[in-house]
Amino acid sequence: MGKWTIAEVKELLSHKQLTEKEVEELRNDTRKGVQKLLFQYEQQLRKKNTMLLKYQQMMEFEKRQYRLGNHFVAGIDEAGRGPLAGPVVAGCVVLHKDYYLEGLNDSKQLSKEKRESFFEQIATDALAYGTGIVTNEEIDRYNIFQATKMAMSRALKKLDMTPDHVLIDAVKLEGLPCSSESLIKGDQRSVSIAAASVIAKVTRDRMMQDLHEEFPMYDFKSNQGYGTKSHMEALEQFGPSPYHRRSFSPVAAAIKC
Repeated sequence: MGKWTIAEVKELLSHKQLTEKEVEELRNDTRKGVQKLLFQYEQQLRKKNTMLLKYQQMMEFEKRQYRLGNHFVAGIDEAGRGPLAGPVVAGCVVLHKDYYLEGLNDSKQLSKEKRESFFEQIATDALAYGTGIVTNEEIDRYNIFQATKMAMSRALKKLDMTPDHVLIDAVKLEGLPCSSESLIKGDQRSVSIAAASVIAKVTRDRMMQDLHEEFPMYDFKSNQGYGTKSHMEALEQFGPSPYHRRSFSPVAAAIKC
């Protein structure tokens, strides 16, 4: 028998990181309940270490700028290039040099609950953040690529500071007040861009929820404007709403019907 009850072991493992000596004592405890708890603890510890390592790898672009003497590095990403309805939204975030948010990644790889939680955390902790919104009418006027660049530029301008350097997901922007760098799949390679992707995605999802209240037949709260089967059926039945992108071919086809 060990010196702790199983209930005490459970409490111990859930509230602190054990010393090597304490872990060794638990390894030598022959009770099945203790071994099960220890296995779960070590599994969770491995997961946390893996997330920390990934986060450190995703900090390499920021660290390079810090080594060059740049103190404020912004990340920019967008949400909503592909949908048939709604705006395209960009997020821009400047994080503290030593900031750590366990599990931060490309917003598309996070659950809705985790995105919402991270959004609040990032908005609270960031040195600065901003969002840029380009409407569906502007998308139709300028095309989706130019609209994406406009949203990103607007997000950058919303910052209450001027960064020294900007990391941008997959797009090159001109006329910036600082140096910049475009990264393919940047939301998976840069912490700052990943944070911006969360800001952009959650902001847009909330906007689509509001549009759903106005036009529930399209089910925007579930599809966020993407061309799902039910969305396409509603588009064929009801025609486009004022928030549909008429320059996108499925919407244009629905107008002709």
